[in-house]
Amino acid sequence: MRPTGKVLPEHARRHNRSLVLQTLYSAGAQSRADVARETGLTRVTVSDLVAELMEEGLVVELGQREDARPGKPATLIDVDRGAYRIIGIDVSGHRVLRGAVLDLSGTILERAELPLGGATGERAFELVAELGARLIALATAPVLGVGVGTPGVVNPLGSVCSAPNLGWTDLPLQARLAARFGLPVHATNDANAAVLAEHGAGDVDDLMLVKIGHGVGAGLIVGGRLVTGAGFASGEIGHVVVGTDGGPHCVCGKDGCLEAWLSVPRLTAQLEALGVAGDDDEARTEVLGEAGRRLGIVLAPVVGALDLREIVLSGPAHLLDGPLLEATVETLRTRTMAEQTRDLRLRMTAHGQDIVLRGAAVMVLSGELGVS
Repeated sequence: MRPTGKVLPEHARRHNRSLVLQTLYSAGAQSRADVARETGLTRVTVSDLVAELMEEGLVVELGQREDARPGKPATLIDVDRGAYRIIGIDVSGHRVLRGAVLDLSGTILERAELPLGGATGERAFELVAELGARLIALATAPVLGVGVGTPGVVNPLGSVCSAPNLGWTDLPLQARLAARFGLPVHATNDANAAVLAEHGAGDVDDLMLVKIGHGVGAGLIVGGRLVTGAGFASGEIGHVVVGTDGGPHCVCGKDGCLEAWLSVPRLTAQLEALGVAGDDDEARTEVLGEAGRRLGIVLAPVVGALDLREIVLSGPAHLLDGPLLEATVETLRTRTMAEQTRDLRLRMTAHGQDIVLRGAAVMVLSGELGVS
């Protein structure tokens, strides 16, 4: 891409600062000389940046390295992962809002929940703000920032353009929460937050994560970069109509949307109506299998277009892992070229219900420190 302006000294310093923090965050304890070699920066530059970071409480000296190298032992430094706290909020649940206080390493230290109770519009926003205030009060160190993963189309300013399940349209979520808390806030689509967490824990640079909860959405990383789309709606597969045979009515007004087939409230209601209990129940297998087939129909052209090698499902394992996942794999294989699906891996996330909270922490680390 063509540069549009010159690089100013403050931009270079900010980049170098992030480079030092990223090196320490990824590699752990290093000497200043180690950091200089790893980053390609001069020792003087590294020493100046480390002094600045130590003054802010972000970097701490750990003492001298114990080794048999000749000369004076080097002093080790590292990111002080307990110096600040991050607040993560997950708005994707259909019954409760979930939140956590995390340290800089992503370890969850405290948790809190609030029942959503079917709230929409301004009431739903107030519940998010109330949960955030509770979590901030639980923090035992300065708060670096607040990360929020929310359903819907979210623009780069953290405004929710549209979230039908929450009754939000053009809601400046990020700006309103930042004004309420007096802290940096980073808000994005819940599936985008989730795929950031999944990508950070693995080594795959082409990855799709399907988040199934109150609604259905997907986060997509291609070439190691998050894909958001021209209208910030990349991954909004929940309101794609599946097939030409109609289907259940969707909150968006159409019939047969993927979300109407696959959302947690829809699947739960279907199983409860059937009185389904056991894992081997034929009726349960049919309900979940049909949902999986509909998901496979939507994913097949994506796999064909992008040649993906990994798709991750995130949501309640008791609904997704089993007949639903198996039907999705089978449908993908029957609707794409064998060469494309031979090495395709479809699996459940290992992060469980914490995936959006961890993704929210990734957003804050990236936005405030340039670290991922």
